[in-house]
Amino acid sequence: MSKLGPYTLHTIETGRLGLDGGAMFGIIPKPLWERRIPADEQNRIPLNMRCLLLEGDGRVILIDNGLGDKYDEKFKSIYAIDHEHSNLHGSLDAAGFSAADVTDVILTHLHFDHCGGSTRRDGDRLELTFPNATYHVQEDHWHWARNPNARERGSFFEENLGPLAVSDQLHLVDGEQELFPGVSLLTVNGHTEAQQMVKISGAEGTLVFVADLLPTSAHLRAPWIMAYDVRPLVTLREKQDFLEKALAEGWHLFFEHDPQVAVASLQQTPKGIDVVDPRSLSKLF
Repeated sequence: MSKLGPYTLHTIETGRLGLDGGAMFGIIPKPLWERRIPADEQNRIPLNMRCLLLEGDGRVILIDNGLGDKYDEKFKSIYAIDHEHSNLHGSLDAAGFSAADVTDVILTHLHFDHCGGSTRRDGDRLELTFPNATYHVQEDHWHWARNPNARERGSFFEENLGPLAVSDQLHLVDGEQELFPGVSLLTVNGHTEAQQMVKISGAEGTLVFVADLLPTSAHLRAPWIMAYDVRPLVTLREKQDFLEKALAEGWHLFFEHDPQVAVASLQQTPKGIDVVDPRSLSKLF
């Protein structure tokens, strides 16, 4: 764990999944991207679902929560889901917390691999996993997800969103702002409408939970953009702008999906901005 401002930071590993490597890297040829993350026999690359927990200032804040455990065997097989490696509740317990301790859940966006842990099944009934938490979602993204386009419909699951819609625990956020002391939201619109990244700042420095703007450290290169992104040219511009600012201000990055790299810093290279000093969260500063 690390300290940043008033918060103690914990990595919460919620499991692994596999997604098609071609989809994850878009127009980039397989001989290039496979040097960074090798694929399996079904062309899937291994991805973590690495979440972040902030403890301090009277709050326990969880950023994203993986895909949960409501899936069936067919879904598990398609997406190579691995909860033997780790799971949400086991990781919370290892960090000294339970779901009931969480006061706030910040959802970067509502694709199933980021918010599926928000709800759970109790017999035939669906309920919120975090009974005492407020769930923070960008308002524009919430409306986007509740009225999905054909391209993204398969990523927004009613079983993840429905219980939240009828609860009194949903807080719709309007744009970029400081949500809590030292915790700010940055919005981007290339991957999906109004995805929110989370910036945590203190005297020690700044860490940004980059979510799916930069799903892995391999995605820093400008054209390495997911085919899943609804506006790839917007992602291109957002990524370039973000990396220039992050480099100039010395921000550190927290990667949600990278199978190896949890945290890294940035450096300027002849080929552009790239990661340096990949490390665990415990070695942040």
